[in-house]
Amino acid sequence: MASLLAPIMIPADALAQEARFERFSYQGRSQERVEAGPGEFRNPILSGYYPDPSVTRVGDDYYLVLSSFTHFPGLPIFQSKDLVSWRQIGNAIDRPGQLDFSGLAVSRGVFAPDISFHDGTFYIINTCVDCRGNFVITARDPAGPWSDPVWLSFEGIDPSIYWEGDRAFIVNNRAPDEPPLYDGHRAIWIQEYDWRAGKMVGESTQLVNGGVDRSTKPVWIEGPHIYKKDGWYYMTAAEGGTSVNHSQVVLRSKELRGPYVPFAGNPILTQRDLDPARADPVTSAGHAKLVQTQKGDWWATFLATRPYGDDLYNIGRETFLLPVTWREGWPIILDKGKPIPFVLPRPNLPAQPAPALPTSGDFGYVDEFDGDRLAMQWIGVRTPKTSFHRVIGGELLLEAGSPLGTTDGVPGFVGRRQQHHVATVATTVRFTPERDGDRAGLAAMQSDEANLFFGITRIGGKRSIALYTRAKGTERLVASAPLADSAALTLTIRADAGRMAFDYTGNGETRTLADNVDVRFLSTREAGGFVGTVIGPYVGR
Repeated sequence: MASLLAPIMIPADALAQEARFERFSYQGRSQERVEAGPGEFRNPILSGYYPDPSVTRVGDDYYLVLSSFTHFPGLPIFQSKDLVSWRQIGNAIDRPGQLDFSGLAVSRGVFAPDISFHDGTFYIINTCVDCRGNFVITARDPAGPWSDPVWLSFEGIDPSIYWEGDRAFIVNNRAPDEPPLYDGHRAIWIQEYDWRAGKMVGESTQLVNGGVDRSTKPVWIEGPHIYKKDGWYYMTAAEGGTSVNHSQVVLRSKELRGPYVPFAGNPILTQRDLDPARADPVTSAGHAKLVQTQKGDWWATFLATRPYGDDLYNIGRETFLLPVTWREGWPIILDKGKPIPFVLPRPNLPAQPAPALPTSGDFGYVDEFDGDRLAMQWIGVRTPKTSFHRVIGGELLLEAGSPLGTTDGVPGFVGRRQQHHVATVATTVRFTPERDGDRAGLAAMQSDEANLFFGITRIGGKRSIALYTRAKGTERLVASAPLADSAALTLTIRADAGRMAFDYTGNGETRTLADNVDVRFLSTREAGGFVGTVIGPYVGR
C-alpha cells in the first residue's frame, strides 16, 4: 500500500471533493522570556507534542524515539551529536501495512516506545494499545525503513530492552501477581527475549510490586529501564501517573532479577512538590531514560509540560534534558524542591550547528510544498488505506475524507504539531464547496471530540467563511460570514495560550472572523488523552 508520505498520481477528474493549499507557515515563541547564552542550551529540547522520549547512543550519535499514538506516520526518530541540536531523520511507522489504527481514538495506538542498538541493528520495542499489544521492529539504519512488527506474547505496556552481552531481557509494566489492591496498582516484570527467534523465553519475574513504597499506595509504576554500573543493576521507572503527580524513581540490585531496593531519597525527579502558582511552571516531569556519553557523563531525557494556567496546556507533553549526578551510588536527575531550569550548560560534547528546522526556543518555518511529497513532520490521524493527497507544483491537493468528530475512517487532514502556546499559523486555500456542509481550511485537532475548523464552507447555499468548534464531542458554529466571490483565501490562526483569533485575507483585504475565542477545550485537562494540538489543512464535511 502507498504511504501517506508517498506521492501518488490520480487523475483530477477521479477525485472526490478536493481543495488546493499553498504555503503553510508557522511562527511561535515561548511564553517564558529566557534566552540561552554561549555554552548553554534551552529546555525543552523538543517543543510541543513529543512525549515519552527514549534515547540511546551509538558511537558519537544519539537517537530519540517518541510516542505518537494513532497519528500517522508514527514513532518519529531524531538524531543528534550533542544532545541539544536534534533533527528528525524518519518515522519508524511509515507504511499502512505495519500497524492498523482503524477505529481507534487519537490517544490509543503506540505508547512509550524504547530504542536500543545491538549487533549492528536498531530495535524499537513498543505497545500498540487496543491493536494487538507488544511488538518489536528493527532497522539497520535508524532513518528507516523499519521492519514489520514481530508480535510478542506478554501482557502490559511500556516495554524496554536491557542488553547484557548477547542476551536480551524485556522489562515492562504488567499487572501484579495478586489481585490489584487499588486503582493504579501495577508491577514491573522482566523476562528474557530471544532476539534471534523473535520470541519470549524462560520465566517471567516480578521485580517491583506497586512502587517504591507500598504503604503509600503508589500508582502507575511504568516506563522501566535497567542499566548496569559498578556492579549494580539500576532500574528507573516513572511513578504517579503522567500528570501533575508524575515522578521518576530508582531502585537497585546486585542481581538482574532482584531483589531491588529503592533509593531512600526517591523520587530522583519530580515537580509535584512545588507551588503550582509559581511563575512559568514546568510540571508533570517523569518518564526519564538515562544515557551515558562517550566522555562518561550521564544525562536524562524525560517528558514534562509547560502549562499556561491551572494544569492547562494545549501543546502536549514535551521532551526535556537534564544532567544526571551520581551520589553515593545513586543517580539524581534533579534535587528535591528545585524547578526544572529552562537554561543550563550544554553537555560536554562537540556543539553542533542549529538544525535547519529548529525544535527548541522561539522559531518559525515555511513549507512551500515545493517537493513531490510532504515532509516527514506532517502527520495525519489513523492509518490511511489509500493516499488522499498529492504535492504538485507548490500546492498540496487534499481530498475529502471522513469528517472530524468520528473514529470511523481517516479524515482528509494533515497537520503539524503546535509547538508553542503563542503561535501564528497560516495557509492559502482554494476551494469551491459543492454542497452545504462541505469544508476546506485549517483544522486544529487534539482529538476526535476536541477540535476546531476554520475555513471555507457552504451555508444556506452560499459560499462562506466559518469557524466551528467541537468540545466534548459537541460541535458549535462560532462565527460565519458570506464570501463575495470564489477567490483564494489566506487563513491565519493566532494562538495565545488558551485563546485564539481567526483572520482571513482575500483580494488584498484582511478581516477578523472571530477574536479572543476560548480554546481551553484543546488542553489535555479538558480534552483528556495524551497528545497535543495538531494544526493543518483539512477537507471534509
